[in-house]
Amino acid sequence: MADNQLKKTNKKAEFLQHPVEHIDITSFDSRPIIESMGKMSFTSRDLARATDIFNMMLKDDCAIILTLAGSTSAGGCMDLYSDLVKYNMVDAVVATGASIVDMDFFEALGFKHYQGDQLMDDRILREHYIDRIYDTYIDEEELQACDHTICEIADSLPPKSYSSREFIKEMGKYLTKKAKKKDSLVETAYRNNVPIFCPAFTDSSAGFGLVVHQEKNPKKHITLDSIRDFRELTEIKLQAGTTGLLMIGGGVPKNFAQDTVVCAEILGKEAEMHKYAVQITVADSRDGACSSSTLKEASSWGKVDTAFEQMVFAEAGSVLPLIASAAYHRGHWKKRKKHEFSKLFD
Repeated sequence: MADNQLKKTNKKAEFLQHPVEHIDITSFDSRPIIESMGKMSFTSRDLARATDIFNMMLKDDCAIILTLAGSTSAGGCMDLYSDLVKYNMVDAVVATGASIVDMDFFEALGFKHYQGDQLMDDRILREHYIDRIYDTYIDEEELQACDHTICEIADSLPPKSYSSREFIKEMGKYLTKKAKKKDSLVETAYRNNVPIFCPAFTDSSAGFGLVVHQEKNPKKHITLDSIRDFRELTEIKLQAGTTGLLMIGGGVPKNFAQDTVVCAEILGKEAEMHKYAVQITVADSRDGACSSSTLKEASSWGKVDTAFEQMVFAEAGSVLPLIASAAYHRGHWKKRKKHEFSKLFD
């Protein structure tokens, strides 16, 4: 190896020294903190009320839909999301492709995210083939290996149209045999019959892998049908009856899950508004953007009831572990029915 190449390799290794360690919500009990915060004001009290509402969802035995947008999985909440499924606190997931592929599936293949520096010169990172998410680093070569694994899975399937749920189910099946890190969200959801939807699936590493798949198979390839995603999630809403939303960030996942109520109405079927809703976001509602719309605003569209809703304006990685730990230790999940909505589509 030439000296310059060796120096570059060594420098890259220096950048990728400290893997992100994912928080374990079972290892600590946040209930005393949450109870104390409920006697405070501002975001602390909002967080305590949001925790109460999430526990009401679990106790009510309604169907709970988790929506994921943003980079909390890469930032340390990856095991948290898997545990919500593992301990029967979530019945369906709607996420960005990045949360599912670039982060969760990526680590299930044995790769890692690394602690970095948000002030690092990005030109230097590019020279070393390192991608940055704020203060988190990803090895681009490993990410491309993830892309090609998506292609491999697509190549193995009969050429036809799939919902993202169907394709992610195949990803989970693949991980049961080949995962290097067990108990990822994708694999755990597969084992527990919890469907995962990514309505904008190709807006992620999955997109690159599927483009390669279609390039290799121009006449016989798979395609993804986001309309079927919408129909399937609406069917879950209709079957579930009473539902609650736990929303991390906004974006397509948030609106996709909320819109099932309206979709049912358009189909001439009756569906009650989501009874419970918690959203954790840093988005500012003043600009009128749909992703930052409040839950009260969603009520005007007939999507979310206002009796049990709470906005928490905070960075999700700093408050979600408290909500999840309190719910785990309160234990309502132990008596919940397992909905296993994936079986609806078998």
